Amino acid sequence: MEFVIRDLKPSDFADVVANYYSYYEEVKRNPELGLLLYSMKPSISAEFRWFAGVLDGINEGNVFASVAEADRRVVGLCDINPLSDRGEQSHVGCLGIAIIEEYRNKGIGTELMKHTLSKARKRYEIVVLDVFTVNKGARRLYEKMGFRSAGIIPSVIKRNGTYYDEERMYIRLQ
Repeated sequence: MEFVIRDLKPSDFADVVANYYSYYEEVKRNPELGLLLYSMKPSISAEFRWFAGVLDGINEGNVFASVAEADRRVVGLCDINPLSDRGEQSHVGCLGIAIIEEYRNKGIGTELMKHTLSKARKRYEIVVLDVFTVNKGARRLYEKMGFRSAGIIPSVIKRNGTYYDEERMYIRLQ
């Protein structure tokens, strides 16, 4: 499979939102999907505000966002945002990554993370992420990328009456 990893562009809005909306359907089939979702799909205007905030953060140098493009559309997104707006944690970024179902397990996640982490080295010393402990594939990817476990929070996610544990992982960039 051919794909390209590149920086997020304003013209990616429609694909990024369509991908995010698809996770609401996927979680109905697979409740163990390792993405946290709002209880209801956000409106397009809410998504537009979020996307504009991401672009503002990129312009300010605090956010790094990469996309994977395949078959002439965006199929994955990886971003690193400030963990907190508190000064004492300004050296820590928080990574999120999502790839639409039919493009997983094809090396896209590895390349998205490499690209995004390499850019974040300019700004962050540590990057953290949270992962459902049942998401073994994602955990393997994060370990392969050099992330280490900082611990598990039991039952921190409640989806459709089922509780899931979440693991906090981190990597030192500097």
